Amino acid sequence: MSQSFVDSVRVYVKGGDGGNGAISFRREKYVPHGGPDGGDGGPGGNVWFVASTELATLIDLKLRPSLKAGAGGHGLGKNMTGRAGDDITVEVPLGTVVLDEDGNELADLVEAGQRFLAAAGGAGGAGNQHYATPTNQAPRKAKRGQPGQERSLRLELKLIAQGGLIGLPNAGKSTLLASLTRATPRIAPFPFTTLHPNLGVMEVDVARRVTLADIPGLIEGAWRGAGLGDRFLRHIERTALLIHLVAPPEDCQLLPDLRPEDEAEMAELGRDGVRAAYQLVRRELEAYSEELSRKPEIIVLTKIDLLPERLRQAWLAVLRETGKPVAAISAETGEGLDRLKALLIEQLDRMGMIWDDPRRPHLAAAPPVEPDRSGD
Repeated sequence: MSQSFVDSVRVYVKGGDGGNGAISFRREKYVPHGGPDGGDGGPGGNVWFVASTELATLIDLKLRPSLKAGAGGHGLGKNMTGRAGDDITVEVPLGTVVLDEDGNELADLVEAGQRFLAAAGGAGGAGNQHYATPTNQAPRKAKRGQPGQERSLRLELKLIAQGGLIGLPNAGKSTLLASLTRATPRIAPFPFTTLHPNLGVMEVDVARRVTLADIPGLIEGAWRGAGLGDRFLRHIERTALLIHLVAPPEDCQLLPDLRPEDEAEMAELGRDGVRAAYQLVRRELEAYSEELSRKPEIIVLTKIDLLPERLRQAWLAVLRETGKPVAAISAETGEGLDRLKALLIEQLDRMGMIWDDPRRPHLAAAPPVEPDRSGD
């Protein structure tokens, strides 16, 4: 994947150790044998993850995989508590999921400003002032500070978008994203040009926007990791609507002068190719996640500028057999784009998925998450 786009990292986090309590006695003029006045140790700092709309990658954590908060200061005489250790606050992109070493989900950071306490600082130790008793008024005992929580975590990024563009390599996803939005993905006429997901924002009206995600092309076996497909599929888990692009078979493109006597044979050949391309991606979705495979879907026949009208209609009929909404477009000439855009807006509006703020996720807001320390 691109060096600048990182969607999975492992990090080590450690809260700061608490400071030790002090052993001290009051010593002032005319009070040569004062009582204990050892202050408490300060608490260690915490490590926090905070969701931010300003980031789109986890690369900062890849470059800084070890996070240690500051230790608390030791207690001092005159009942002075040690200073608290400094917190570490790390911003992560919206859609970051925090997992423990066993793969258990600890937090899903989907709202701007949402915080997760990744590692708690240790408590400061008690000074000797707390140990005075009627029979021991000069205790020489204090408590050491507690160590900060430490653990290894895995962070995974799942993009937040209303619509997700899927399909085989070279189906035209990046070209369509660039046509519908202001995104500038790399585009070239060969497979696997897109090596990491891209986001773009489609204008609906003056106030409303739709965010679309283009993931790299899927190949057979993607659900179990072929071509990094499992990582790519993760990025459309949050989308409300799948936009499934199907390109005409390559040997059926650029045939504007197809002879009528060859039309039936070519139409049948194309039907099989279009059906196979669609079904391959559907199988990958179903194998990866039943929930993902049940998402609403619009099917889009692409590159229609390369097809004679009679073949175009024959292959659209194959896709309509699914019972799902179908559109035909040419991102190169712009044909069909307005109708597709209207269809996207209609479907998302019906689902309540068009917002005034394109960065607002369609997931319920979640409160700050505290770590489970029962096993510490």
